[in-house]
Amino acid sequence: MTEQAKAAVKPIDPTKVLQRVILPRDEDPLDVRPLYLDEPEHVHSHVSSRQAVTIPQSARVSFASYFNAFPAAYWRRWTIIDDVVLRMSVRGAGRIDVYRSKPSGDIVHLEGTTVRSPKAATEVTFKINLKPYEDGGWIWFDVFTDDSTLEIDHAAWTTEQDLPAQKVAIGMTTMRPVDAVIALRTLGEDQAVLDVVQKVFVADQGAVKVRDTEGFAEAAAVLGDRLEVIEQENLGGSGGFTRGLYEAIEHTDVDQIMLMDDDIRLEPDALLRSNAFARAAAQPVIVGSHMLNLQARSRLHSMGEVVDLGTCYWRAAPGALTDHDFGASSLRETEEMHTRIDSTYNGWWMCLFPREVVQRTGYPLPLFIKWDDAEYSLRALDRGYPTVSLPGSAVWHMPWTDKNDATDWQAYFHTRNRLILAALHSPYDVRKTLLKQGLKQSLVHLLSMEYSTVAIQQKALEDFLAGPSKLFDSLRTALPEIRELRKNFQDAQTLPSAREFPPPTFDMVRTEQMLSRPSNKVVLAREAGKAVLHNLRSPQPSTTARPQVNVPSANARWYLLGNLDSATVSHPDGSGVAFRKRDPKEFRALMKRAVANYRRLSAEWPRMQKLYRDALPELTSVESWRKVFEN
Repeated sequence: MTEQAKAAVKPIDPTKVLQRVILPRDEDPLDVRPLYLDEPEHVHSHVSSRQAVTIPQSARVSFASYFNAFPAAYWRRWTIIDDVVLRMSVRGAGRIDVYRSKPSGDIVHLEGTTVRSPKAATEVTFKINLKPYEDGGWIWFDVFTDDSTLEIDHAAWTTEQDLPAQKVAIGMTTMRPVDAVIALRTLGEDQAVLDVVQKVFVADQGAVKVRDTEGFAEAAAVLGDRLEVIEQENLGGSGGFTRGLYEAIEHTDVDQIMLMDDDIRLEPDALLRSNAFARAAAQPVIVGSHMLNLQARSRLHSMGEVVDLGTCYWRAAPGALTDHDFGASSLRETEEMHTRIDSTYNGWWMCLFPREVVQRTGYPLPLFIKWDDAEYSLRALDRGYPTVSLPGSAVWHMPWTDKNDATDWQAYFHTRNRLILAALHSPYDVRKTLLKQGLKQSLVHLLSMEYSTVAIQQKALEDFLAGPSKLFDSLRTALPEIRELRKNFQDAQTLPSAREFPPPTFDMVRTEQMLSRPSNKVVLAREAGKAVLHNLRSPQPSTTARPQVNVPSANARWYLLGNLDSATVSHPDGSGVAFRKRDPKEFRALMKRAVANYRRLSAEWPRMQKLYRDALPELTSVESWRKVFEN
């Protein structure tokens, strides 16, 4: 099952490397360390480079970490790799033991060896067969020392099989030039990464240009002729990412295209791991990377996602962990991490596409933002190309739980684009589901005095029912129209802080009591009825100038707000506050509009499915997107 050998250190062929053992970068905060090393509290290994570490005397340090354990189950399931070979260059004295896990999280010792080479570096290898890993399991190694240190100069999980060498083109879209420059500089800091990157296309869609941003010249100098910045109007994420795919397919011969967000902090080896996985895949697969929490760097925010085609919402994949803190519970200790999970799509914070997948699937839909990534993977899957969310390949990104995109201007795109995806891909009759969900969602927003949200959701519904003919035009027109519409609503106006308003008047103890969620369906229905009746009555005149309550974002629930006349409500990221005021006339008008629109949606659903499915080839063709970019 395993074998080992000690010998003089030989260079590792980079085409044979599946996953390098890596350490934190110099600029990384201390809280990322558990992602790389599993150390007892009293042990602190000395990291001298991205690949070199010295284990102190009398210590046990484990590499059973997110970035350094080998996710054997994924390589077993999706690639042609039969055996993985751990190759290490070490110096000093100590013991190295290799372990594996089962899908249950149980741990098995595989093999070990003692190292006594105080002066010269020596190579240690372990060969592990991947046959038992179909349903789950990782492989890692631990290092033990007594009265001497042990230095690891470099280590990697490798293969003895021949894999094709394939280059990558990167497509990045940006509205945040400072973040984009940081990502570009990170790409250029490792020669191994540069060796596989043929082109970097930046679709610059912001008012402040990347070229004019501090640090760009340095990044451009390192990337050289690999870098191409394309300045275009704001066509949203789908327009920016499609530009990267378009340039890579039309103007390069690369075998792989990787899309990535600008507002990320990049682990450069994620690119190498995605590249290696795609090269080794038994069939072409989309290789997605996980999302780590940019605000809490040791936390895994998204491990894998699926679209529930019955409800037409995205959700965590079955068995996937969300918001897991490796600083509190290591990989070894977290049983749920050891079962292989399957995703149906991966967010485009970082996602790699083999050239064949793009050529046969077509380009993304012109959706501006939201649902373009999910729709693309579902369409690719229809053509036989699955999506794999690969552990150990990840970027840091702000979690969506700290965003306001369910209620701000983005609610338009959430609503319209979800309906388009459902019309294209759901095999179920979802009319009743969409009707019930839509009316319930509208009522909740109205009881929460979020009139602007319901207004733009209804516009989204009406635009969907108008058919797909204006989707390309909407890349340029939808956002300005939504912003103009929101200007008419008080709840869409934001001030920096609640201190900008007079102090609240409502009884704080009564407010606290109203925060209790209804305990069962009967109570829920009764409280909802009371809230609706309250919203049909005229508000107290004094509440239009002075809020009754200051409500933190976490407490902005309908069963509180639905019984008030006004409130200031903060944004989820704490960046501002909106003054919401109850308006019975607006409540009635928007609810009437929602009922009419959702009834119409239910009645016309079969026709809309045919319209969008018939239009799909043109909406995703190179010819249609070429017109957008040329104009």
